[in-house]
Amino acid sequence: MNKLRFGILGTADIARKNWKGIRNSGNATVVAVASRDLGRCERFVANCQASAPMGNAVASFGSYEELIGAEDVDAVYVPLPTGLRKEWVIRAAKAGKHVVCEKPCASSAADLREMIEACRKHRVQFMDGVMFMHSRRLEAMRGEIESKGFGGLKRITSAFSFFGGKEFYASNIRADRKLEPFGCLGDLGWYCIRLSLWAMEERLPVSVTGRILREFRGIPTEFSGELIFRGGVSASIYCSFDTATEQWAIIAGSQASIRLPDFVLPFFGDTIKFETFASDLAKIGCDFNMEPRRRTVETAEYSNGQESSQETNLFRDFAAQVQSGKLNREWPEIALKTQRVMEACLKSARGGGSQQAV
Repeated sequence: MNKLRFGILGTADIARKNWKGIRNSGNATVVAVASRDLGRCERFVANCQASAPMGNAVASFGSYEELIGAEDVDAVYVPLPTGLRKEWVIRAAKAGKHVVCEKPCASSAADLREMIEACRKHRVQFMDGVMFMHSRRLEAMRGEIESKGFGGLKRITSAFSFFGGKEFYASNIRADRKLEPFGCLGDLGWYCIRLSLWAMEERLPVSVTGRILREFRGIPTEFSGELIFRGGVSASIYCSFDTATEQWAIIAGSQASIRLPDFVLPFFGDTIKFETFASDLAKIGCDFNMEPRRRTVETAEYSNGQESSQETNLFRDFAAQVQSGKLNREWPEIALKTQRVMEACLKSARGGGSQQAV
């Protein structure tokens, strides 16, 4: 089987991790990288080849146009800033290149619709780069949610944060409104929203509310939101550039709950886990004992950098879909749903916390 040949548009930090994910996939490879600075591109390729050799020559281009026009590139991975993605995704689609796009995918839902339509028109696959969606842990979690002992889904709560500090705000593009207009809501909240939609089997909320808790030069740096779904299910999200690193989630039914301390980036190791709780208060005379009734569920999957890790699964799944000759319509649809919910949350926050339809 021929491997899907990737070009990487940009040399963002996350591209190094995904370089290795592509290498480990078994059905894809990197053949080119582009940057507006050729020297930077060459250093990126040299460093990645030294750390995770691709096994084939990788071209360095000093412009994105050159990579888009390269005949030996089948697909592009786009880790460019959000403000730049629309142009290059559409140009890639017109050139017949399949697209893996980092998140948030676009500066607006309208822009993302254009991007997805361009991909559909030119018969190329579009998918966003949410790695945990390709973790095999989700299969085990779904089994727990659908079990009789869970009691039916009621509540989803998640948080994703890290402390940026002064240097982050001074130099990181995520603090630049032109390049990253959604701030922490786009960079981190996207994952919280996606987990909520996954738990709800991709059903949209009927309404959302949002609140900007902290802001820097017009972008949210600390944000909370509430999503209300039909059937009495609700979800809460929290994201921040101003608090310690957290990436936890709780998915609760009426009888039990699932808890993950690492739902975005699994903790280092060769297994990834979650816990279920069916806690109960045992009353014995004057003693009130809260029994946790805890159970740990493990999945044999490396956290990162290996053939079984979620970033490798992402590119393996993508390449297999492209090689099937069929387009997966669910991948662009869930990206658009995530974008719509994110924008509705921000619109609510800008409007004083009013309820917003999605």
